[in-house]
Amino acid sequence: MLFFLTGPGIAGPSSSPWRESSPFRTGEARRFPGLTSSKETRHLWKATIAYDGTDFHGWQVQPDRATIQGRLKSVLAEIEGGPVDVQGAGRTDAGVHALGQVASFALRNPIPGANLRKAMNRLLPGAIRITGIEQASGDFHARHSAKAKLYEYRLWREDVCPPFLARYVCHYPYPLDEEAMIEAAAGFEGTRDFLSLAAAAGPEQGSSVRTIFSSILSREEQQLVYRVRGSGFLYHMVRNIVGTLLEVGRGRYPPSEVAKILAARARSAAGPTAPARGLFLMRVDYENAG
Repeated sequence: MLFFLTGPGIAGPSSSPWRESSPFRTGEARRFPGLTSSKETRHLWKATIAYDGTDFHGWQVQPDRATIQGRLKSVLAEIEGGPVDVQGAGRTDAGVHALGQVASFALRNPIPGANLRKAMNRLLPGAIRITGIEQASGDFHARHSAKAKLYEYRLWREDVCPPFLARYVCHYPYPLDEEAMIEAAAGFEGTRDFLSLAAAAGPEQGSSVRTIFSSILSREEQQLVYRVRGSGFLYHMVRNIVGTLLEVGRGRYPPSEVAKILAARARSAAGPTAPARGLFLMRVDYENAG
């Protein structure tokens, strides 16, 4: 099943992910009928976010660049009347999309959740939508509390890619041994050292061991769809897995080569990095709702 971040208000290729500047002065809180700001109580929120990452330089704040985290911080500062720290479950790269990113942040403004969601969506660019929001327990952290993340990568296999899909799939119409790729995908499951699949110049610190609960490639109509769920992922890891699966499909590696690639603990042993546009963060799993 396809999901698209399209429709009225969604930023297109020629549109900017920035809205016009707000009429509110810096540091001035948005006021809502019947509500006053309280400096004594801070309310912790868990927000579920969908975004088209095409026109953004990834999740994480960067100076003078449009990022998802940066836009969220800016909008929440307008609502709060001061700086707001926003933590995300996953730091998606430039051009990567999300249907189920999760962010946590605390506000003193006692705005109800339904009104907060409406206010954020009114202030955010159309390419970023708050799809759900709820109050969280005091120790909740979008990244540290996460138990698993589900990513999906989409390969369009037909000769012609529809233009309204081009931002959300990797178009690959060339011959592939899809059965071999499906077999190889299962080889990434388990608790393993995934250093061979980390970006060569990535920001990784500490252990490169991760647990992959499921790694499944399937043909779905005109697409090959790769879904991987794991406890955590190294920088570029999912895109490097897809690039390696494509090398299997081209006949460069047999499916059994996956074990050797992982054992090598060298980026040069694996395939190239697949383009960002086909990748979606679909869901973040927690032990409980808040």
